[in-house]
Amino acid sequence: MDAPQLDYRIAFDQAPIGLALSRHRLMIDCNRELLAMFGAEREQIVGRSFEVLYPTAAEFERTGERILAALDAHGRYADERVMKRLAGSRAGELFWCHVSGRTLDPQRPHVAGIWAFEDLSSRRVLKVAFTPREREIAALLVEGSTSKQIGRHLRISPRTVDVYRARLMRKLGASTTAELVNKLLSG
Repeated sequence: MDAPQLDYRIAFDQAPIGLALSRHRLMIDCNRELLAMFGAEREQIVGRSFEVLYPTAAEFERTGERILAALDAHGRYADERVMKRLAGSRAGELFWCHVSGRTLDPQRPHVAGIWAFEDLSSRRVLKVAFTPREREIAALLVEGSTSKQIGRHLRISPRTVDVYRARLMRKLGASTTAELVNKLLSG
């Protein structure tokens, strides 16, 4: 019995992580795993803005700005963020997701790219309701960013970051930033 013929399309469709191809922040193609992760049908994803996968439009915009500011010399970027399921019994559910990818033209980052999505909900559960700004700050804290770095990324003062960090600590019952990050990572 001969092995099935392998090509790039089969590899893309059968990849064990969610994959999306983008042009100008629109999803022009995606694989089965991405559809399953977000509980969506192809027509709910393909041709649409990545914005549909975010809890709020503001988080979509700020993430786009953060990507532009943090691309490496090869046009690569990765982070962990809270995303939103689209349909089915879990529609609207928020979950932690690791997103990584690269732009095909580092000089014009949003023109075209390929992005990988990994659902982290089996390891990191959102047990507490966070505001959009708390979600952004939590994601940057997990990356190891300081208040000053977070402030620069989000265009807010480091003092404002500290206020949000204190709120997160109260919500999660953490007494130190290290404990907060540990609780965020462990779910």
